[in-house]
Amino acid sequence: MRNVYKITKLFYNFRSGKYVYKPVMNQTCCPQYTIRCRPLQFQPSKSHKKVLKKMLKFLAKGEISKGNCEDEPMEPTAEDAVAGDFALINKLDIQCDLTVLSDDLRESLESEEKQKGKSSKREDANELIQSQDIEEKLGSGEPSRSVKVHTVPKPGKGADLSKPPCRKAKEIRKERKRLKLMQQNRAGELEGLQAQCEPLSSSPPKAKCNQPKSLEDLIFESLPENASHKLEVRVVRSSPQSSQFKATFQESYQVYKRYQMVIHKDPPDKPTVSQFTRFLCSSPLEAETSPNGPDCGYGSFHQQYWLDGKIIAVGVIDILPHCVSSVYLYYDPDYSFLSLGVYSALREIAFTRHLHEKTSQLSYYYMGFYIHSCPKMKYKGQYRPSDLLCPETYVWVPIEQCLPSLENSKYCRFNQDSEAVDEGRSKEPDRLQVLYKKAIMPYGVYKKQQKDPRDEAAVLQYAALVGQACSERMLLFRN
Repeated sequence: MRNVYKITKLFYNFRSGKYVYKPVMNQTCCPQYTIRCRPLQFQPSKSHKKVLKKMLKFLAKGEISKGNCEDEPMEPTAEDAVAGDFALINKLDIQCDLTVLSDDLRESLESEEKQKGKSSKREDANELIQSQDIEEKLGSGEPSRSVKVHTVPKPGKGADLSKPPCRKAKEIRKERKRLKLMQQNRAGELEGLQAQCEPLSSSPPKAKCNQPKSLEDLIFESLPENASHKLEVRVVRSSPQSSQFKATFQESYQVYKRYQMVIHKDPPDKPTVSQFTRFLCSSPLEAETSPNGPDCGYGSFHQQYWLDGKIIAVGVIDILPHCVSSVYLYYDPDYSFLSLGVYSALREIAFTRHLHEKTSQLSYYYMGFYIHSCPKMKYKGQYRPSDLLCPETYVWVPIEQCLPSLENSKYCRFNQDSEAVDEGRSKEPDRLQVLYKKAIMPYGVYKKQQKDPRDEAAVLQYAALVGQACSERMLLFRN
């Protein structure tokens, strides 16, 4: 693997054209934390699903949703936060819930054998489910919106809130029938407790598992033959420029120009062809292929979104050995109603998962920088699970553990181990490589020729920022 890929991986930074930069975190006014999503565990939130369904409706019937025509990616909603908390609770409690429910059902079955007539009435009463609004308090103790949770009331008493939420009556009846069949075979009784979520491999499942749709299911849902629109996503290499990239350059540039003028209010003379090329087409990464790598190879690409034969959006991405890195997105403002910022991020997550199928080590999706104090950058925290990079020890920390600290301070050390240090820090600055007067030399040799203490301070700061490994692979230019 060429050094440029190793440098990008170790540097944990952001790319703008051929420039790769890293902020001085404890000095900048708005600390920018590197954020990465873990696509293999990603599950779309409620707001993500709404965006995907909106796109499907538009493609299938040409429907244009009113509202939600944001120019920037959507903020996470309170509903998503609450739904996420309940998803975790349900995941933890599912085994206990199944066991308790199955025990109750077995008692019900035994009662059926003795009192067939009376038991049916009692079972019907037990299946009555009422909704109760429960005010949830999250994190800081502030009340959030009310959510409806299904509970089963005891006969003659109020609902018991200490027990986990029960399932619907229809699901209870299905499990009752399954358990009745399983009673005929004692050996199969244990498997019967888990039959709903883990059907026996020796026989086909009697009921379809109630599993949520995957991201791919939501994105690639089949459309009718007479669909109103056709969407196609093409990945073209931007550096060096492929023939497909060259053929679509002008059309892609015009979309970028309109985006900058309408969304970012740039004057018409600012988004020039040269500025576009320098910013989003040039790259320090070299094209490279590997037998075990993705079919498209490694390097810099434009992911073009073609709607009915014309480009409506372009995602600029880097494909690296361990991740897909999102650099920029621009789109035709006329299609803002499709929430293309969110939609493209979900497509890029799905694309990362697709590449992982062949290249197992490629398993992360880098989203650039997370700025907690900036709403336009804070939205990235809704793609979970995700991690932030500790600016002092360079270890990844789940974003949920970082948010409480960021509420109190813009700059934070996320690693709670006070003794931990950056393992890749610069330990031997004299080995740092310098390009001086067209000659490459170690910093130890260079500093004997230069006695300026200001220059030494700048070089040592550079060494601290890039670490020992990168300082020996890159050249620091001095004049």
